[in-house]
Amino acid sequence: MNKIWLVTQRELLTRIRKRSFIIMSLLGPVLIAGFFAMMAYFAGATEDTHVRKIAVYDSTGIFIKKIPDTQYLKFEYLSGVKLPDLKKILKTSNYYGILYISPAIAHNMSAVQLYSFDQPAMNIKQYISSVIEKEIRNQKLLAYHLENIDNILKSVETNVTVETVKLSESGDEKKTSTELSMGVAYISSFLIYMFILLFGVQVMRGVIEEKSNRIVEVIISSVKPFQLMMGKVLGVALTALIQFSIWIVLSIILISAVKAAFLPDVSAVSAAHPPQDLMATAGQVHQQAQQASPELTGIFSMLDSIDFYVMIGAFLFYFIGGFLLYSSMFAAVGAAVDNEADTQQFVMPITLPLIVGIMVMVSAFQNPSGPIAFWFSIIPLTSPIVMMARIPFGVPYGQIILSMGLLVATFIGSIWMAGKIYRTGILLYGKKVNYKEMIKWLRYKN
Repeated sequence: MNKIWLVTQRELLTRIRKRSFIIMSLLGPVLIAGFFAMMAYFAGATEDTHVRKIAVYDSTGIFIKKIPDTQYLKFEYLSGVKLPDLKKILKTSNYYGILYISPAIAHNMSAVQLYSFDQPAMNIKQYISSVIEKEIRNQKLLAYHLENIDNILKSVETNVTVETVKLSESGDEKKTSTELSMGVAYISSFLIYMFILLFGVQVMRGVIEEKSNRIVEVIISSVKPFQLMMGKVLGVALTALIQFSIWIVLSIILISAVKAAFLPDVSAVSAAHPPQDLMATAGQVHQQAQQASPELTGIFSMLDSIDFYVMIGAFLFYFIGGFLLYSSMFAAVGAAVDNEADTQQFVMPITLPLIVGIMVMVSAFQNPSGPIAFWFSIIPLTSPIVMMARIPFGVPYGQIILSMGLLVATFIGSIWMAGKIYRTGILLYGKKVNYKEMIKWLRYKN
């Protein structure tokens, strides 16, 4: 055990002393927040800012002047021309496209065609179809001799927002947000996926490097191959854990700074009122918080509905357990090959369950208690990702304990098999290894 710790200490100190580790530890939360902010920005930035003019050829005469212009879409209604002639001059004209409305629109909803030399964007198609659908609906309502159709539709139109409130067994109520739970689940699951893959590959590359440089021959003269493998795995695990701890602390500081910057100073308000007026003080604090930033106040109140103690504890367990499980397999692959180019055939089966876990994670958002999400959160190869996607929505403790127990048992079996492969392959040079050969190594007796 002492020798395993010596190898672990060497791996840990070698990595945390690197300048890249220090920089990433300090900038990690900012970069991750920027990454997700950029994803949200690009996901929401669907509005096209390029002005386009579209010629409307309405053979029915019903939709003339009925398609309103937008900031970036201008419609010009043409008459006295033929559609084939318009198609011929489209290339040389200043029109982006030709919108042709066929007389068959009354009984065929596909009788609208948009001719263009470019593939029209989805928002252009959706806008045109929605306007035409609305006009057809109005024409049908006119057949019932209804007047002021727009006013009638506006008066009956109602938007409903469903607020979710979670009840505890003691009767306590907490306002929740499905979107917020989904965001927390996605971030935690994606981080586990990313860092298992990132640090697991680091273990494999470290083994390959020591093997190709023949340093391992000197090292195993003092320690056993299994001790060397366990030391490397634990050393990289501690490195990742330290980096995560720094990120968590910095993230808490950033969140606290946001609260302090955008929400009123509660302590200042409390100091301005005597203790006997505590209820009035609390009400004033809440009122000022709502006036300062009701959106942020709602977000922070919904954040309180998520049990972050369970989230952080489960995150650390599944990160460590998943990392130890996968890094042992990566270490075995590194010991079995001579260079990184030979790892492809072995790495793909290892990373495939992680990819499947990401795919099931999306399904878990829609139905976190469904059978697919349940079973893949129990299976050890996918549970680190899928279970973290379920926990923000609420998971019975029995299922979490079962998932954790199976993960520990699978890790023990994986480390045993990886140790047998590592012991044989670490000193094997110049031979192309396949799965049949690795299975043979597992049968070797100590």
